[in-house]
Amino acid sequence: MSWKHIGIDFDNTIVCYESVFEKIIQEHPLVPKTLAPNKTALRDALRALGQEKEWTQLQGCIYGEGMALAKPFPWLKDFFHACLAKNIPISIISHRTKHPYVGPQVDLHAAALNWLSKQSFFTPQIHTYFELTLKEKLTRIALAHCDLFIDDLPELLREKTFPPDVQKVLFDPEHREPNTPEWISLTSWKQALSTLAS
Repeated sequence: MSWKHIGIDFDNTIVCYESVFEKIIQEHPLVPKTLAPNKTALRDALRALGQEKEWTQLQGCIYGEGMALAKPFPWLKDFFHACLAKNIPISIISHRTKHPYVGPQVDLHAAALNWLSKQSFFTPQIHTYFELTLKEKLTRIALAHCDLFIDDLPELLREKTFPPDVQKVLFDPEHREPNTPEWISLTSWKQALSTLAS
């Protein structure tokens, strides 16, 4: 498959927070210890308990200091190295606030860039953009001239202002979304690597 420029989301697409959620679940006094270690399960459990503010504050911890425990998804490094070997540009484009809405005012952009700088797949050839709003993220995808964009959020791919000439790819390792002609479904970076090689 011939790709000229690949755009990729950051949180929950490049970064796997499973170990961070595991730690929070085991230490949190309100949620069941058997909860699945992912964002949706923890968010829904706290919302069911009327703890929306608690969830908002936890997000600041997860995407700030919690990043020290986060890891890249399996096979992601191999995919990046394969793209660079084929001279396929990569742009990381994320919608991420500068600071948490509540709690300590950690610089969430700096936390993300610091995490990236420690990863073996991250090179100067990879362009990185952290946009403050969803609208700015969509604009950046268009300005970067990506020919496909990989994101874990179906809501993003369904946005009316999503650039019409960019192929939509849903990163869905937990198979939450049914098959649809709206996008290509990607369940792992190993699958993406196989597709790149075909």
